[in-house]
Amino acid sequence: MAVNAELKRRILSDSGIGVPFAQTKILNLNLEYAMTTRVIALDLDGTLLTPKKTLLPSSIEALARAREAGYRLIIVTGRHHVAIHPFYQALALDTPAICCNGTYLYDYHAKTVLEADPMPVNKALQLIEMLNEHHIHGLMYVDDAMVYEHPTGHVIRTSNWAQTLPPEQRPTFTQVASLAETAQQVNAVWKFALTHDDLPQLQNFGKHVEHELGLECEWSWHDQVDIARGGNSKGKRLTKWVEAQGWSMENVVAFGDNFNDISMLEAAGTGVAMGNADDAVKARANIVIGDNTTDSIAQFIYSHLI
Repeated sequence: MAVNAELKRRILSDSGIGVPFAQTKILNLNLEYAMTTRVIALDLDGTLLTPKKTLLPSSIEALARAREAGYRLIIVTGRHHVAIHPFYQALALDTPAICCNGTYLYDYHAKTVLEADPMPVNKALQLIEMLNEHHIHGLMYVDDAMVYEHPTGHVIRTSNWAQTLPPEQRPTFTQVASLAETAQQVNAVWKFALTHDDLPQLQNFGKHVEHELGLECEWSWHDQVDIARGGNSKGKRLTKWVEAQGWSMENVVAFGDNFNDISMLEAAGTGVAMGNADDAVKARANIVIGDNTTDSIAQFIYSHLI
């Protein structure tokens, strides 16, 4: 596919819908390093996806150009693999996906989990008991589905998004009578995704879970905390995959926007935070670009990588 020269020219001069690239906040970008990049690691929500959960045409084209230039692209997300399918197809990827904040590595072509560190069943049961005590509901990510007991706002929103997809790309949401029973019947519990109207209560609950159960609590959205096996992170799983390809993390550019992205932003040779990221996330990156409604990812790729 030929490069759209006019699109590239427009993107490089100004996104047209957001912050011009020249005005984004450059922190410590090492341009010599950019010449050694081999891997582009991409978070989805809040980063590669717009607020409407769509891919910008400029991002699709720039990433296609990057692939043609020899870069390996890998999705590194808090999502379950069943909720990544439409984006994986749109980007025509051939790499596995890092899912549930580094809990497992999934091969879409073989339709199999390559490696994983799921939550121990006893820990999942203890967590479910604590959820019931604190009247907090959420999604439990298992095997090839996301399950829930009560259709809370987060569950309804996510399920409604799924209904907009073609049937073959639709993730599986299943209401169950008991999370505890389900946790004992499945092969793997990947993570829990929790939301609550009382944000301070959710924050305190996350701290309590970390202290009492030794599980990993990471914020993947401003009002959502993800709970997984202790030690799991995007940065850890990405590092393992990159090194298995014969490279080092110095050969990686990683894009992210939220607290669950910090581990890979810091591990990568160049960590790129989105303009819509929290200031605490921006402070841990090497460079800050425009927000996820602009052509900023394409701008970065055209300016520094190809």
